[in-house]
Amino acid sequence: MTRSSSASFTFILLIICTALSLAGTDLILPAVPVLPGVFSTSEATAQMVLAAYVGGSAFGLLLFGRLADHFDRKTLMVAALAAFAATSFAGAFAPDIYVLIGLRFLQGVAASAAPVFAPGVIRQLFSEKTAVRAVGFLGSVESLVPALVPIAGVALLAHFGWQSSFELLGAAGAIVFVLMLLIGLPRGQRTGGTQGTYRQLLTDPVFMRYALSQAMTLGGLLTFVFGIPMVIVETMGGTLTDFIIVQIVSVAGFIVAANLTAKIAERFGTEEVILAGSAMAAASALALLAYGLSGGTNPLLVPVLFLPMGIGLGLRGPIGFYRGIVASGSNDARGAALIVFFVFMTTTLGTMAAAPVITMGLWALALVVSAIHFASVAILCAFPKLTEARSG
Repeated sequence: MTRSSSASFTFILLIICTALSLAGTDLILPAVPVLPGVFSTSEATAQMVLAAYVGGSAFGLLLFGRLADHFDRKTLMVAALAAFAATSFAGAFAPDIYVLIGLRFLQGVAASAAPVFAPGVIRQLFSEKTAVRAVGFLGSVESLVPALVPIAGVALLAHFGWQSSFELLGAAGAIVFVLMLLIGLPRGQRTGGTQGTYRQLLTDPVFMRYALSQAMTLGGLLTFVFGIPMVIVETMGGTLTDFIIVQIVSVAGFIVAANLTAKIAERFGTEEVILAGSAMAAASALALLAYGLSGGTNPLLVPVLFLPMGIGLGLRGPIGFYRGIVASGSNDARGAALIVFFVFMTTTLGTMAAAPVITMGLWALALVVSAIHFASVAILCAFPKLTEARSG
C-alpha cells in the first residue's frame, strides 16, 4: 500500500470514528420518548440518557488529552472503540434506566477519543493546504450526521424496537475496532509526557485566540439551532417543517464554504478568511436580531438571514480549527480536546442564557447569539496571531 493510499484509508477511518461519536446522540434520540414506558420512569429521568452521554463526552475529551502523554494514539483509539462497542451492546440489555444512564456516560467517554486525536493525525498525514481541506470535509460529514442519522433512528425504532439503535452502534463500533487494529494510525504518536499541559495552553494567548473564537462561532450557531424550533413554533406561528428548512439551508451553506475555504485562504490569506467568516456569522446574528426587533414573524425569512452564519462558520471553521491545532504544537491532543470542550461549554452556556427569554421571540434568541458571535470577533482582534516561525 502506498503512503498516499494509506493516508486516505486512515482518514476515512477517522471520519467513520467521528461519525460514530455523533451518532451516539443522534441515533438514540428518537428512542428516548419511549424509554419512560419501557423502564416505568419519568420523562425527566429518560432525558438523562442524552445528558449522560454529553457529560461523558466532555469528561472524555480532557481525559484522552491527558492520556496521550502516556500511551500511543492507536492504543487509545483501539481501547476506546472496544469500550464504545461494549457499552453500546450492554445498553441494549440494560435492566433499568439507571444502569442505562451509567452505561451512556461510559459510552460518551469512549466516543470522545476520535474528536481528540483526529485533528492531530490529519495534521501528520497531510500538508497544511490538504489538511485544511480534510478538516473541511470532516466538518461536512459532521454536519450531515445530525440531519440524517435521526431518520435511521426512527426507522429502527419503528421496525426493531429501541434496543436496535444500541445494537447497531455496538456492531459498527466492533467493525471499526477491527479496522483500527488492521489499519491503525501513523507512528510517532506517543508524547512521552513532555509535550506540555492544559495550563500552558490555557495561558497561551495565541492558542486561545483560535480556540475561543472557534468555540464561540460554532457555539453561537448551535445555540441558535437549539433555540429556533421553540421560537418558530411558539412565537412565529410556524411548524417544525420550517425548522427543517432552516437546517437544510444552513448545512448546505456550511458544506460549500468548508470545502472552498482552503482555496479562498490561499488567495486572500488565512487570517483574513478567519476574521471574515467570524464577522459574517456575527452579521447574520445581527440581521436576525434586527428582524426580530422589527416585529417580523415570517419563518421563511429565518433561513435566509441564518444562511450567512452557516457560510461564515464554513469559511473560518476548518482553517481556524487547524490553526488552533498548529498553535498547540506537539501538545495537539490537549489542544483538540480543549477546543471541542470550549464548544460544548459555549453551547451549554448560550442555551442556558437563552432559555429564560426564548418565549419572548426571535429577537431574544438572536440577542444572545449576537453577543456570542461578537465576542468571537473581539477575541480575534485582541489576541495575537500565529506567526510563521511558530507555525513552522
